[in-house]
Amino acid sequence: MNIKIIISLFFIWTSCAFSFTQDLNQNRIRKHVPLDSILLSDPAILADSKTQMYYMTGTGGRLWKSKDLKYWDGPYSVVETASQSWMGKNPEIWATELHEFNGKYYYFATFTNKNEIIDEVKGEKIERRACHILVSDKPGGPYRLMNDSIYLPIDKPTLDGTLWIDNNGKPYMIYCYEWLQNWNGTVEKIELKSDLSGSIGKRKILFFASDSPWSRENDNGIVRRSKVTDGPYVFRTETGKLGMLWTSWVYNDYTQGVAYSVSGTLDGPWIQDPEPITPPNYGHGMLFKTLEGKWLLSIHSHKNINGRFHRVPHLFEVDLSGDKLKIGNLYNP
Repeated sequence: MNIKIIISLFFIWTSCAFSFTQDLNQNRIRKHVPLDSILLSDPAILADSKTQMYYMTGTGGRLWKSKDLKYWDGPYSVVETASQSWMGKNPEIWATELHEFNGKYYYFATFTNKNEIIDEVKGEKIERRACHILVSDKPGGPYRLMNDSIYLPIDKPTLDGTLWIDNNGKPYMIYCYEWLQNWNGTVEKIELKSDLSGSIGKRKILFFASDSPWSRENDNGIVRRSKVTDGPYVFRTETGKLGMLWTSWVYNDYTQGVAYSVSGTLDGPWIQDPEPITPPNYGHGMLFKTLEGKWLLSIHSHKNINGRFHRVPHLFEVDLSGDKLKIGNLYNP
């Protein structure tokens, strides 16, 4: 065989082997990993009674599984997107949540197509980013796109979508309109189709970032309320009070707050609690009930290490027996 052909085949083989090794590393499943050893932003946990398993998702688009909340296996790839969709070939995936609804499992997530620019404000280009919903017959996926290609306006960056069934029995997506365009982020709602395959009607603003009495930022020497809305999650206390977790900033501290609806419906008006409900640098919380029936808050801690965010999932005990959510101690399963 010609020496040039041999050399070419050798380089082709080594290239394929390197690519295969990379794929293995990227998809390597770790076993029996303690919760506080996982790096994950926006941790959301589904307790599934059918499989008697916990499923944890978050930013990155991967999934972790556990039988006891203490040790986890993962991360698993569970998302199937289409390159011909608005998301593009390799979208960023943020703040995923799993919800069981009418016998199916739904994957709420924020997708970003960095190759599409929808606006430019104050010299900053705004990438196409939006909340979307995928579906599966099983909690472990795979999760696939449904009928409607777009849930929210294409000219507005949206993120952190979650599900809520309001008093009228209709499903809604609750999400944030990111502050990048109007510099005062909002939490909004939009009605969903009965099978969650698309949205109905127009979006409605529930409240603004500037409504929060506890948030703060320093804008070139001017102290004002933060412009950031992040991570909404709706819940109801045992007395019927409708509340919403959401996150913003107190200067450099990532901070978890809560608001309550006067009317007991999504339409509010929403009154912000005057103080945050967790210690500084915890945020993007959600609530779930364990397989034994105990309510917990899933949330991540936040540190800035050499300019990079270091975020780890944690669990807090919660009390929902009164009119307001009370946060207890860190929960160690």
